Amino acid sequence: MARFPIVALALVAVRAASAQVTPLSPEDLTAIHSVVGTATPQWSPDGARIMFASPLGGSDLWTVNASGGFPTPLNVDMGDIPFLQPHQPTFSPDGKWLAYISSKRGEGASEMYVTSLEDGRTVPLTHLGSHVNSYSWSPDSRSIAVADDRSGGYDIYVVSVPGASITRITSDPRYEVFPSWTPDGKRLVYVRLDDRWQDHDVLIADAAGGSDARTVVKDTNFFDYGAGATFGYPLISPDGSTMLFRSQRSGWINYWAVPLAGGAPHQLAAENANQNGAHWAPDGKSILYVSLSNGTQDLRVVPASGGAARVVVKPDGQGFINNATWSPDGSHISFTMESPTAPADLYTVPSAGGTPTRLTVSVAPSWRDAVLIHPKKIQFRSTDGVVTSAYLYEPRLDAGKKAPGILLIHGGPTSSFNDTYRVQAQFFAQRGYAVLLPNIRGSSGYGKAFEDANNGCWGRCDLKDVIAGVAYLKTLPYIDSTHMGITGTSYGGCMTLAASAFAPGLFQAGIAASGYGDWLAFTDEQEMRHIKLLHYELGYLPQATALYRSLSPVYYLDSVKTPLFLIHGEGKPFPRSDASKIFVDRLEVKYKPVKYKTYPNENYYIQSPANIRVMLGDMLAYFEQYLRD
Repeated sequence: MARFPIVALALVAVRAASAQVTPLSPEDLTAIHSVVGTATPQWSPDGARIMFASPLGGSDLWTVNASGGFPTPLNVDMGDIPFLQPHQPTFSPDGKWLAYISSKRGEGASEMYVTSLEDGRTVPLTHLGSHVNSYSWSPDSRSIAVADDRSGGYDIYVVSVPGASITRITSDPRYEVFPSWTPDGKRLVYVRLDDRWQDHDVLIADAAGGSDARTVVKDTNFFDYGAGATFGYPLISPDGSTMLFRSQRSGWINYWAVPLAGGAPHQLAAENANQNGAHWAPDGKSILYVSLSNGTQDLRVVPASGGAARVVVKPDGQGFINNATWSPDGSHISFTMESPTAPADLYTVPSAGGTPTRLTVSVAPSWRDAVLIHPKKIQFRSTDGVVTSAYLYEPRLDAGKKAPGILLIHGGPTSSFNDTYRVQAQFFAQRGYAVLLPNIRGSSGYGKAFEDANNGCWGRCDLKDVIAGVAYLKTLPYIDSTHMGITGTSYGGCMTLAASAFAPGLFQAGIAASGYGDWLAFTDEQEMRHIKLLHYELGYLPQATALYRSLSPVYYLDSVKTPLFLIHGEGKPFPRSDASKIFVDRLEVKYKPVKYKTYPNENYYIQSPANIRVMLGDMLAYFEQYLRD
């Protein structure tokens, strides 16, 4: 139970009780955060406690008794968040060590560290001088298999604990990542990506090295923006006979099972929903996973042989369950659950089903539901027939008042809005704006066909769904139909710029956060995952030069009628920030209304609570100027 968040928000409860319509300040809204963090909580091997990463302070990692109680700090400082992949803290199977990835040594590298749970000493396990993106413990706790890009591409290494002797297992020039051990500790199963990051081979090799790897299964046409993280770890059954893997071969991201010895895969629990986070039960008889459908994610268990899954926990109304794991004896399942009005907390539930037990309290619930706005789930249809699902945050309005509309566009573009807490949506809705969050074509969670529906037409075909969202808002009787705004971060910023050029005059104000307006210039950007995404969705240069140009609003600035505000973090100078400044400069020479601001101590994205609070005030002032007359 998170003492600081409750105390920090107690004053908000008093103010809300006396004036229910008083908007929460940026400080209040950013103080509403999860005490559990984003890493999957881990059961201690004896099943007595559950470990979780937390921003509570004093320690990066905490534990809580599995039956409840106040969390206890582990006094572990995991240091900086590493490149691309988070810390991924895990217990060793024997409970003596705690492993995690960290960039604490600096020099741009992420390495493996282990902390002894017996004497508290921390051992830097690897000194590869590069980036670890995934790892797993051997069953005997004497070794860790890591994927590291020391050689210029990711390969698998085995590192002894705590002696830190290293054996290289793979040397293919393609990325080889996300290693898993067989239960006997003799072999490693890992994932090899093709050069496009679209096809995956799952291979098995001797953990001692020196032998040829054998392919267990091949999976194709599943773009992996996370350099293997989207596909994930191969999941080996406790008896070592069967492996689970994620695939889009059914048109949805579902789990498939295949004999580890090789053979034909079969679908585990077919459904028109995206599945994630699977874990074998300790006895190997069943498998848990979470299932995402139109923004709501529930917890399910399916027999190891496959078939119909059983829903163990389903959110009451809107909610998002994640990070589920079995207790060591299989009797319970831990998970996190959040909603649009509640950040994530840690729960447990009997694996047979029942009433969940809440182990942490991120925000005092006594005032939360009365103060925060509950969004409605709605749908609307674009002119070409595409149905878009969306969240509508309706403002509390005085009699006779009307609300300007704001469309908030998510990043990705292959991402989605789900049943989670959204600071910006709450901030503007509480200040009298109707905020619409559409999952436009290209969003994940609605099947592969929908996810690929904006390939080759970024900012053009998916803009039709944005236009339809504006039309939907204008049908509502409390909407001021003459004042519409648009904003978003990353691809949401890109869409803001595209809307200004390709739908002239539709919006009366746009705020593009960390966006891009020139896809040709974007190809000079350093991060490989963005280049792979461009190749997958837009094609290769120079063949696709005409397409890239036609989708880039920077070449269509003469048509822009919308006042624009471009914002991003200061970061270090590189093509992304240069492209934003060039966009602004070109608008200015054409006498177009534009404003530009960067925020200190950030990369390209604005992430720190302090800067977010300032940014919200800047955004409000801009929308007030152009959407309130």
